[in-house]
Amino acid sequence: MLATTSPTYTLHDTDLISRSGSDEYVLRFKDLPDYERPREKMLAAGVESLTIAELVAILWGVGTRREDVLAMAKRTLQEYGERGIAGNVTAEQLAADAGIPLTKACQLLAGVELGRRFYATTRQGRPLQVRTQKQAYYYFKPMGEQGKEQLRGLYLNSRYHVIHDEVISIGSLTANIVHPREVFQPALEHGAIAVILAHNHPSGTVEPTTADLTITKQLVAAGKVLGIELLDHLVITGRQHISIMQCLEESDE
Repeated sequence: MLATTSPTYTLHDTDLISRSGSDEYVLRFKDLPDYERPREKMLAAGVESLTIAELVAILWGVGTRREDVLAMAKRTLQEYGERGIAGNVTAEQLAADAGIPLTKACQLLAGVELGRRFYATTRQGRPLQVRTQKQAYYYFKPMGEQGKEQLRGLYLNSRYHVIHDEVISIGSLTANIVHPREVFQPALEHGAIAVILAHNHPSGTVEPTTADLTITKQLVAAGKVLGIELLDHLVITGRQHISIMQCLEESDE
């Protein structure tokens, strides 16, 4: 017989360790022995011994009045999902959906982004090398899904190894926002000799704007003065990319 209504799923607390009549006792963070607490466990057995929830708990440090830090970490991961947190979610959205403070959402997303950047700059323990426009495009490709315009810089050493990745500005590119100082300061700090820039067009239009062309010309000139080469400046959309440097070269021919 077909059901006329759709049943509602209910997740039950799996932290129950004892039952006495109708009373339940749930193991809390403060009840854990020292050797099972995330920070102490990390010091004793190494960071690789921790679960993702325990790593999040260390990142957050403390919980809230209503929920201890480990319980909040476990619940957030269960309710939102690890892939959901690692996706293109904003701190405001994560806080609202997972029912956690905005500061906790910011901390968690910062940790995810930090891990993503560390992973992106290495492959099997070796530095990532970017030698071609195609490699640069695949590195920056996720930017095409961002809802806000963003300028990022990929900073390379003499062997084309990525040594730094930085979000330089957020918002429409103008000469007032994108100053050569903001672009080349990270190169000086990290000892880079070359930069590859990329920014996204949320509109989906891949053609560079007049401002894109003007700013790129200024950055090329500034880089020559500093001895730091601007190798390329890409415009990224959801499915396409274009090189502003190539556009400038073609216009000069």
